[in-house]
Amino acid sequence: MEEKRGRCRNGRLKALEKSLTDFMILQKAREMESKNRTVITEFILLGLTQSRDMQLLVFVLILIFYFIILPGNFLIVFTIRSDPGLTAPLYFFLGNLAFLDASYSFIVAPRMLVDFLSEKKVISYRGCITQLFFLHFLGGGEGLLLVVMAFDRYIAICRPLHYSTVMNPRACYAMLLALWLGGFVHSIVQVVLILRLPFCGPNQLDNFFCDVPQVIKLACTDTFVVELLMVFNSGLMTLLCFLGLLTSYAVILCRIRGSSSEGKNKAVSTCTTHIIVMFLMFGPGIFIYTRPFRAFPADKVVSLFHTVIFPLLNPVIYTLRNQEVKTSMKKVFNKHMA
Repeated sequence: MEEKRGRCRNGRLKALEKSLTDFMILQKAREMESKNRTVITEFILLGLTQSRDMQLLVFVLILIFYFIILPGNFLIVFTIRSDPGLTAPLYFFLGNLAFLDASYSFIVAPRMLVDFLSEKKVISYRGCITQLFFLHFLGGGEGLLLVVMAFDRYIAICRPLHYSTVMNPRACYAMLLALWLGGFVHSIVQVVLILRLPFCGPNQLDNFFCDVPQVIKLACTDTFVVELLMVFNSGLMTLLCFLGLLTSYAVILCRIRGSSSEGKNKAVSTCTTHIIVMFLMFGPGIFIYTRPFRAFPADKVVSLFHTVIFPLLNPVIYTLRNQEVKTSMKKVFNKHMA
């Protein structure tokens, strides 16, 4: 009986030793695998196109926008800040839109211009994350600003008697603070999700800047859940804002359609301008972020207009359709040129 127990004890000890040996072998294999993995410290940008002629055309186009339209955006900000007659909430938010768009245009375009002249387009991991953060921080803030501007027009047109009470200076600054905080939260969620992903190669980004869809494709893990969170955070928010704005402007236009007041044409012009900017802002965003992260041939072209061209055009569109701002800008220009 004792001999039988001894054999059982020995069998259990041998099984335990075998399990420990297998565990040690597995741990060593995992350690070797982790050592063999290369931690990505930089990304190689493949750029907008490989055609030198096309690169030259885009280079010249961006320079034109920078040297002609970008100063116009700063002129809008300066005009609204310096003219006492442009103190209404509409102009307050328009000045902030011009500032946001001008800032947004510095995130991608300058590096893109430098990369056109470089043989190897490289961006560090930290630089990529920083670019991505500010892209969504300012982009999210601008989207929320368009929502605030739609709310301002709704109160002005549909609730004119309550306008001065609802859109008082304190409320305007509170809305401005809220949209900055909203843009920060939207962006930091993106960054935190990407920082948790392991990157061990390859490190080629098929774009001319760092953005969520391209970066998460390079992660060395299953990104299905992360992609869903990204679509929910960027895509769904963009789509809901767009649909909400479209509905609000439809209500406003229906409300003023039967009006015979003197301000009807002005209200229609203002709302039309907002709708144009809304499509320019949210259209590319919906195309890029509301679908699964698969590459399409049009992605780079849409991204170019979304990150460089449209941000500079938005305040200009507002100004060209606003007689008060145009008149004030002429006064400022003539005053400083005289």
